[in-house]
Amino acid sequence: MQIEVWSDFVCPFCYIGKRRLESALETFPQRDQIEVVFKSFELDPNAKDSNGESMAELLAAKYQVSLEQAQGMCENMRQQAAGENLTYDFDKMIPTNSFDAHRLVHYAKEYGKGNEMSERLFYAFFTESKNIGDHETLALLGEELGLSATDIRGMLRTDEFTRQVRQDEAMGSQLGIQGVPFFVFDGKYAVSGAQPVEMFEQALTKAWGEGNKLEVMGGDAEACTADGCDLPKS
Repeated sequence: MQIEVWSDFVCPFCYIGKRRLESALETFPQRDQIEVVFKSFELDPNAKDSNGESMAELLAAKYQVSLEQAQGMCENMRQQAAGENLTYDFDKMIPTNSFDAHRLVHYAKEYGKGNEMSERLFYAFFTESKNIGDHETLALLGEELGLSATDIRGMLRTDEFTRQVRQDEAMGSQLGIQGVPFFVFDGKYAVSGAQPVEMFEQALTKAWGEGNKLEVMGGDAEACTADGCDLPKS
């Protein structure tokens, strides 16, 4: 069975949702027969490279709230992440464009390291406060996984793997995906947002044993769209 995951590396709920899916898979009897494939989704294709603006400042402007309220949003999200044993450092996080990071994942897939690269990019952005829009940073992250930093630099100077990113995004659009994370289980069931682990367990069981057409499971859950993330304002 294949699980397709649409996500963006600058989406706080995507990393949380990824961890919850992994938790569900840990106890799933057929875990070894499941392939997880990450698909590209850009929350803001027009996002600029880092300009020194903090995440709290960006959120304050986006949601038209005070800086103090935006910092409260960040703290709330930090606590949610901590519940999944993830560390989010919003004070040092570097907002940036994620398009080249998505291209790097497609490059890494050519060497069987797409999922490893996805995890490394999430960790780099949310925990290590690295600029994942910077080509040199991306080259060094790839090198950590045994890929050629020189080849990555060369790839990023071209438009290579742009088509693959656009194909993922087009497929997501056809499925009606407007927010991420979004998980499709063997083309049969979908989970939208960072749902509880139990919802992922239910989707795994149903998709494994049934052959229905695509059905979205669960109610509303935290997600990010082009208009913003579902961040509490207090």
